[in-house]
This record gives sequence, structure tokens and C-alpha cells, in this order.
Amino acid sequence: MAKAGVFVCLVIVIVIVDVAAGILSIQAENTKDKVITYMSTLKRFDCQDPNDQAFKLGLTAATLLALSHVTANLLGGSMCISCMEELERSSTNRQFWFGCLVLSWIVVAVGFPTLVMGMLENSKAKGSCQALHHHFLFVGGILCFVHGLLSVAFYVSATVSFEKGSSHGLEGDS
Repeated sequence: MAKAGVFVCLVIVIVIVDVAAGILSIQAENTKDKVITYMSTLKRFDCQDPNDQAFKLGLTAATLLALSHVTANLLGGSMCISCMEELERSSTNRQFWFGCLVLSWIVVAVGFPTLVMGMLENSKAKGSCQALHHHFLFVGGILCFVHGLLSVAFYVSATVSFEKGSSHGLEGDS
């Protein structure tokens, strides 16, 4: 029973970190958009100094996504499958676990650089100021939420799959 409580707490912490990263990223996008003001009388875009607040929010979001991913993989990925032959013989639940693991890596491989690009977009000097229409921080925030969902699926399938099999996950669990 205590093991289930720890499991639930870990999943909740990882989801909270992912949701916080997503919210901070979307806030950074909104803060960035306040930098670009449309001058209605001049009918042109006027860019102010880079927004340090958007940069800091983007940096925090990227850091939280990385922290969440490392934590999820250290805790849920420690029950790994040693070879592809074992994966092919394993149950559907274990294959689902492996799919969630791969998808979480793909989401982070896209989401983290997206957050970094959005963050760096806000660090440019005033001399290189352009109308910034890229929505890197928003897309990165959505990917943080997706990572949170994948982490939940990852943990649930890992727990169910590896409780049925051996403690190391190397024996078949069908």
C-alpha cells in the first residue's frame, strides 16, 4: 500500500512540473507578445527592448521540462528491457510502456529545442529587433502538457507491466 502511495506522489509531482512548465511557457509567449506593439497611427510595427521577463519564463519552462523528463526516465525507465527480442515477446502492456518511453523522448526532443528557440528569440539585442511572429514558446508549452500525459501513461503501464513480470523486467510477463 505504501508503494502505491509513493507511486501516486511521484506521478503527481512529475505532472505538476510538466503543467508548470507549460503554463510558464504560455505566459512567456503572452509576455513576448506585449513587446510587439502595433502603432495604429503609423501603421507599422515598433519593437521595444527584448523582454527579460519572457526570457526568464522561457528559461524556467525549459529547465522544468528537462527536470521532469530526467525524473520520469530515472524513476520509470529504470525497469528497462535489455534487448529487442524480449520486447517482441513481451505483453502488449510492456510494449505500450516502451512506446510511451519512445514518445516521451520524441516530445522532449522537439519541445526542449522549441522552448530554447523561443527563449533565445527574447534575448536578441535591440539592433536586431524584428516583429517576432514565431510561437515557439506556445508550441513548447503544449508539448510540456503532452509530456505530462505521456509520463502518466508511462508510469501506469510500467507499474502494471513490471509488477506482473520479474522485478528486473527481463522475464516474459504474458
